[in-house]
Amino acid sequence: MQNVAIVGGGAGGSAILRILLESDYMRVVGIADTNPDAPAIRTARTEGIFTTDNYRDFDKELVDMVFNVTGSEAVQKDLPQFFSENTVIIPGSIANALVRLLIEKEHLISLLSEESHKQNIIFNSIEEGMIGIDRDGHVNFMNRSAARMVNVDIESAIGRPVNEIISSSELSRIYETARTELNRELVLKNGTKIVTSRFPMIDENGETIGAFAVFKDISEVVSLAEQITDLKEVQTMLQAIIQSSDDAISVVDEKGNGLLVNPAYTRITGLQTEDVIGQPASADISEGESMHLKALQTRKPYRGVNLKVGPANREVIVNVAPIIVDNQLKGSVGVIHDTTEIRSLMKELDRARSIIRTLESKYTFDDIVGYSSEMQLSLQQAKLAAQTLVTVLLRGESGTGKELFAHAIHSASERKFNKFVRVNCAALSESLLDSELFGYEEGALPGVNSGAKRGLFEEANNGSIFLDEIGELSPALQSKLLRVLQEHETLRIGGTIPIPVNVRVIASTNANMEKALLDGTFREDLYYRLNRMPILIPPLRKRKQDIPQIVERLLLKLNQEYGRNVEAVTEKATQLLKVYDWPGNVRELENVISRSMIFMQMNDKTLTEEHIPRNMLKAAEAKHEVVVESSVPLQEQLDAVERGILHHALTQFKGNKSKTAKQLEISLRTLYYKLEKYGLS
Repeated sequence: MQNVAIVGGGAGGSAILRILLESDYMRVVGIADTNPDAPAIRTARTEGIFTTDNYRDFDKELVDMVFNVTGSEAVQKDLPQFFSENTVIIPGSIANALVRLLIEKEHLISLLSEESHKQNIIFNSIEEGMIGIDRDGHVNFMNRSAARMVNVDIESAIGRPVNEIISSSELSRIYETARTELNRELVLKNGTKIVTSRFPMIDENGETIGAFAVFKDISEVVSLAEQITDLKEVQTMLQAIIQSSDDAISVVDEKGNGLLVNPAYTRITGLQTEDVIGQPASADISEGESMHLKALQTRKPYRGVNLKVGPANREVIVNVAPIIVDNQLKGSVGVIHDTTEIRSLMKELDRARSIIRTLESKYTFDDIVGYSSEMQLSLQQAKLAAQTLVTVLLRGESGTGKELFAHAIHSASERKFNKFVRVNCAALSESLLDSELFGYEEGALPGVNSGAKRGLFEEANNGSIFLDEIGELSPALQSKLLRVLQEHETLRIGGTIPIPVNVRVIASTNANMEKALLDGTFREDLYYRLNRMPILIPPLRKRKQDIPQIVERLLLKLNQEYGRNVEAVTEKATQLLKVYDWPGNVRELENVISRSMIFMQMNDKTLTEEHIPRNMLKAAEAKHEVVVESSVPLQEQLDAVERGILHHALTQFKGNKSKTAKQLEISLRTLYYKLEKYGLS
């Protein structure tokens, strides 16, 4: 180990120091420089090497070699006088030349290393395997793909005979014959199938110095071929499914031109294949917007859209979804359902529902929307009443939902599996209502030749009967109803034997019963029998915070009735609905929402303030005045006037429909029809 001292800590001294620090046979024992902040001095301090501002501080017996990089001739002359004659003094010119040679060497080594690294990256990045051997048949090169295929580690493979790595390798023969072989199949020990090409390596002098092989795993190719076969089978199956589907299927490309339709499509739409394939997606639409084009534009699916297609304007429901592969839009697929059969089934369902509704209740407490404190109180009272057999009197304005409460009370009671019978006491004449409620014996009614008829109290035995508009009962019928409530028995017209009945009575009224008692038009004893469990249902104007939830429920109902798909109401529309006082309550609100949906386009999904008929929500009209706008259609103006007249007359006679009909000189049946039409009943 040679001990070296450096005199001069500038750039030259710093370069010499860096080189010597990497040497295994030279050790730097000290650095001298008059500048304490010289680069070499700073480096020496970090490496723990002795530093000084005067080289005479060195132990001259310890130093074997001195590098003078000060550039001073005086220092060069003085160094041999200080150090022993065995110490080698290297002047600055030689030191600088040595530094330049070492730096150039390092630069060349760096370039060579960089080029070698680039080559390794290239060789290791390609999918084909590569193996090279020298003259002795030993592996001197292998890339990562080759190592992966033959299942060996590159470091352990280098230097080993190639036949130890690949037992069936022919590279040694290629070296000996110096002949090229292309595309030879080979099976490795691990079962991998490869196709290999082998080449001799010949230098610039024409001498063979080794051999080289490039090979590719064809197991993937075989697997790909199998996948293609499977895909063809899947394609054949999909085509068979599409062709046999009863629903019409159409596919368009990313530009919206027809690609495929099935036989059901031509059957439902009436269009032939040539009318659609290669044509724009809108070619089959007779009324409405092409959902294919909309799905392509938005990259979103659309479901349950009502359209008319083909020359016959066939009504259909369309579900469309974009085809996206690797985040790239490839087209759109649509399924068309013929609604003809569906509509027929809906009619049958409606008919069945109408039958069922005469036998049982339709609604439960879950169908009643109301989060306001007033409505919650009414719901709590109704739920409590449902758990007892007490007679219930539902009180509230027209359209507040008294019938809904009656259904819910029955559905939540122990009688829910028995009949629920509804009777509108104001819609029938006294004689007809008498025969309907209590029935009659054979021959009891003049002009009626049929046999005996059971009354509705008998029909509702063990169930519930809902007497709507109880305040309209005549005194005679009030007396007969009192007998049912007190004695739990009914007597048919013309009959002599009482018939026991076990029926729960739920009554409702929008009249001022207390005033009726004072006027003597309603029996006091019957009133107290009915009023054992009074439930007041608040008007809509006192619970306007419930309007958004009520509207949401109405949208679900009306969507089913109209075959629409309205999903939401804008905030402005909701605020507009909250401003109005709703004299017709929830029934009037349903009428307005229904009218609004009629004014919407078939594909509209959001109800806005623009859709709401303004003439139905005028503030003056809420004060019982009639306001007509000339900008609206004539029929709507007439409806507004008629509605105002009806509302004023009802208010004048305090909701008494018989007096209202008499005053307006129309029949009671006509009055009920018009009240229902304008949401005032």
